Amino acid sequence: MITVSDMTLAFGDRILFKDVNLKFTPGNCYGIIGANGAGKSTFLKILSGEQDYDRGELSITAGNRLAVLKQDQFVFDEFTALETVIMGHDTLYKVLKEREEVYAKTDFTEADGIRASELEAEFADLGGWESEAEASSLMSGLGLPVELHSKLMKDLEGGQRVRVLIAQALFGNPDILLLDEPTNYLDLESIAWLEEFLIDFPNTVIVVSHDRHFLNAVCTHVCDIDFGRITIYSGNYDFWFQMSEIMLQQSKDQAKKREEKVKDLKEFIYRFASNASKSRQATSRKKVLEKLEVGDITPSSRRFPYVGFKPEREVGNNVLRVEKLSKSFEGEALLREFSLMVNRTDKIAFVGPLHQAKTAFFQIIAEADKADSGDFYWGQTIKREYFPRDNGFYFDNDLNITDWLKQYSPQQDDTYVRGFLGRMLFSGDEALKPVRVLSGGERVRCLLSKLMLSGANAMVLDEPTNHLDLEAITALNDGLEAYSGVLLFNTHDHEFISSIANRLVEFTPGGVIDRVMPFDDYITDKSIKELRDELWHEHVQFNL
Repeated sequence: MITVSDMTLAFGDRILFKDVNLKFTPGNCYGIIGANGAGKSTFLKILSGEQDYDRGELSITAGNRLAVLKQDQFVFDEFTALETVIMGHDTLYKVLKEREEVYAKTDFTEADGIRASELEAEFADLGGWESEAEASSLMSGLGLPVELHSKLMKDLEGGQRVRVLIAQALFGNPDILLLDEPTNYLDLESIAWLEEFLIDFPNTVIVVSHDRHFLNAVCTHVCDIDFGRITIYSGNYDFWFQMSEIMLQQSKDQAKKREEKVKDLKEFIYRFASNASKSRQATSRKKVLEKLEVGDITPSSRRFPYVGFKPEREVGNNVLRVEKLSKSFEGEALLREFSLMVNRTDKIAFVGPLHQAKTAFFQIIAEADKADSGDFYWGQTIKREYFPRDNGFYFDNDLNITDWLKQYSPQQDDTYVRGFLGRMLFSGDEALKPVRVLSGGERVRCLLSKLMLSGANAMVLDEPTNHLDLEAITALNDGLEAYSGVLLFNTHDHEFISSIANRLVEFTPGGVIDRVMPFDDYITDKSIKELRDELWHEHVQFNL
């Protein structure tokens, strides 16, 4: 268990949080949320001992082992993936290395024999005999094939190294597990595996994530950093968000009687609790929620941008026809005679681990790149817009945000453009900031503004949620759900796909899977899994 008492942290005149009192108990998963810069990662660093605080006390139950998702991928370059994972249990790893050193001695003495016996007992007590099997199982669950387990970390790709470090944090059943953005670089299948692991995890988990589906799946509590405070609420992210929205709406109407507020909230709590009680990780949540009082949740101080897309004209019957597109990069085939017919009501999510193939396809149909062979045809009624994953070239100039957006605005009036930027949270002097110095999230909000001004009735979006905070992701999600045009998109965000897409296309090395069905049904459908395995197996056999 972790207890935080009267903790305060400030950087100069800026107070991140003040007089914080919290208790994190076993059997629960706490999702840390807050606006960008609120101090989520800083708070995790305080809990792990990496960051000092100004005042207060932090105590961890004696004997509890704390594991942290490491951020530096290069510390373990000279170790194999398997050894790196086992290093997550420091005590076990030290016993393992000393045991190897004792047995490697050429002049093995009686004292060495006694020490070896002691180490064998300690090794067994710590689960040493099962350690390699457990480490291998964790890596496989996170999508790392067995042939990579014996490779040096320096020989793995960046995303593969991150998966090893996640396995390292999970290894050995730690008493307290601290995870900062663990779903970054994971595909949807690996995220689903991690969700199941954490749902069944019996100890304390504290996690920072921008993935709403992940937070909803694993969290029993939300830990909100806002108003210079850190407050724990029972329930997952959706519960916190909807309750906060209700409180915000209620606070705007000061004339509304308290009794009416209580009635509205109690009705919502009852509905939520009835649904949540079906979840394995929420068996006791209903009683907690039913005791919740109106004052327990206050409206959030965070601002949500406005995201809305209005096509200038209706989509015709001919949208997009793709005929036998092929594309290779550095000798690797990304697309092989790929054909696709897009319909006027389609919102297609491109899923699966072949991200280069998805980006290559989007670049070709957006005319940002050329195919090696094949062709594509957009319908005459279509006005399309493209959101590229790599967007730095848009901002390689000396314009301020207002002048930058004017390039894409049908109206050149400053008042109109700055009013539009205000809805995207660029208010006052922020609208005059040079685009060259914008953060990743600010750049995405600028590009979304460009898309909204375009009036496009077909959009191609490559990872549009990258760099956005939860508030902006939620606003974008709502905007795309309401969008009446055609959508082709790629994202790691499970909630995005399940709430927006009505069609799914998955690239595999052996062919394409194309289905019209809900995403949650798609990822659990056994026939699709068998087809996917067959297509990947055919590719492996072909290349042997």
